Amino acid sequence: MARPKPETFDKHKVVAENRRARFDYAVEDKFEAGLALQGTEVKALRAGEATIAESYAEAKDGEVWLINANIPEYSHGNRLNHEPKRPRKLLLNQREINKLMGAVERKGMTMVPLSIYFNKTGRAKVELGLAKGRKAQDKREYIKDRDWKRDKQRVLREKG
Repeated sequence: MARPKPETFDKHKVVAENRRARFDYAVEDKFEAGLALQGTEVKALRAGEATIAESYAEAKDGEVWLINANIPEYSHGNRLNHEPKRPRKLLLNQREINKLMGAVERKGMTMVPLSIYFNKTGRAKVELGLAKGRKAQDKREYIKDRDWKRDKQRVLREKG
């Protein structure tokens, strides 16, 4: 079977999204990282099966790893199928890795995966957010601001 040309891939197909992360964390910076995957993992991702709700990223020995991301076994895979929750290496430039590690060590920030998607060339990517945790009071203020913006848009739309 012939591989499709890169133009026929979805331009930005989101496979998994961590919507809770935007509520629990104040995302200050975003990075795009590649994923080092096995063949059956790519097939499972293309089928739209992945969850990153409880996952996080951590830096070890000058490399960044995606921990606890669940990509279930591929249904048509054989004995060579992958392990669903194995740590996966994130592919970043050395400058980006140094920036992430410095922010985590000095400022006490967290690396949170926001989404997994396929870019326009068909490569699996992770949108990684550099974030600070929100406390309960901050979450209440965030909800109040979000509701106020929604109501403001509604009023402006009605007045036309």
